[in-house]
Amino acid sequence: MKYIYNKIYSFFNTIQGKIAFYPTLIAFLGLFLSLISLSLEDIGISKWLDSFYDGFIIDSGDTARTMISYLTGGLISLMVFSFSMVMVLLNQASSNYSPRVLPGLISNKNHQYVLGIYLGTILYNIFITIAIKAPENNNIKIPSFSIFITVLLTILCLGAFIYFIHSISQSIQVNNILTSEYSKAKKRLKTIIDIQKESPNLSFPNTNNWNTYKSTTTGYFQNVSIENLKNICKENELQISILPIKGSFIAKNSTIIKVNKEIDDDLALTILSNFNFAEGEFVEDNYVLGFKHITEIGIRAVSPAINDPSTTISTIDYLTDLLAFRLLKKEEEIVSNSNNQPVIWLSTISFEELIYQLILPYRTYCKNDFSCVQKLFTMFHFLLKQKTVNSNYHNAIKIEAENLYEDVKTTLKNNRDLQKLTAIYERIA
Repeated sequence: MKYIYNKIYSFFNTIQGKIAFYPTLIAFLGLFLSLISLSLEDIGISKWLDSFYDGFIIDSGDTARTMISYLTGGLISLMVFSFSMVMVLLNQASSNYSPRVLPGLISNKNHQYVLGIYLGTILYNIFITIAIKAPENNNIKIPSFSIFITVLLTILCLGAFIYFIHSISQSIQVNNILTSEYSKAKKRLKTIIDIQKESPNLSFPNTNNWNTYKSTTTGYFQNVSIENLKNICKENELQISILPIKGSFIAKNSTIIKVNKEIDDDLALTILSNFNFAEGEFVEDNYVLGFKHITEIGIRAVSPAINDPSTTISTIDYLTDLLAFRLLKKEEEIVSNSNNQPVIWLSTISFEELIYQLILPYRTYCKNDFSCVQKLFTMFHFLLKQKTVNSNYHNAIKIEAENLYEDVKTTLKNNRDLQKLTAIYERIA
């Protein structure tokens, strides 16, 4: 039963990032609203509306049907146009920046809410239209209150459309994309650092002789339910080592966890059910993706097709602040129980590997642009002055500065640039 619950929970977390999730949910709310509205008609709410102001009352069934039909047709056109704009947004973001930023744009809840309002209003209109009786019926009852709600919902849709145009025009701007990726990565990093500060002296035992268990699923390791695993560890007196790094691809039957004692298949299946595998990944779950997305935008911007070194320099600025924040994070991520005993060990990318993977594409594609090179050395100089929880972090920064210097030195031909490069590097070395 717990295994099924974990699967449902994991499935819910996954579909939240789908573009159709909230529109579908709000569409059903529109359906329920129509049923509630028609139920209120049976208790005479239209008569109450008539007594309040008779200008809201429609006496003709044909007029009511025609009006709702026009409003519904207009909303369908509006919704199609909005969906088309979403597709244009995604296409431009993929071409100009990076395909990896698409999950973040698709999961934008504000855009999903707008599309949901369209769908909910259309469904509401359809059911209200069905409820209007035929003119030949002598006991014709026009649901005036429900039609009045239709008008209000249409006005809401028009307001939502104006907001949608504004929001989508803002979303495609590179500065807003960079700010969004930066904010999400920093928020995730801050959460991890705060957790580490709560238990500063934790150490995890050696896992060489622990029992290993293999994955039952193929996919990208996106996230894991830490709270559920902590409860499992408490109930069964376990310690768990999670081997793959978030974002890595896991093949079926590959080793995924180590446990300090042998467990049965049912318990192993329960533990593995807390692992979330998905085709897409989100920065909210893995801060490293924020670094990667910003880097990819910067590299795409400096390519001959885009030729926008200013954007590349902006990405370096964002990475500078994120790396300065990363200096405050310990290499090991250890989760403790209520007794402050280590129970879960998470594999993470080291700072040395992280900064190497970030600087590598900049060294490769930006070494001919001296303005970008200067910005990179400014970043190194700034980072070396920041506080860190591990002195090896500064050593890794110096190594990358040396690598960049050696690559750029063989590329530059102008003596003035070479002299300036040497002077900048000597401030770091």
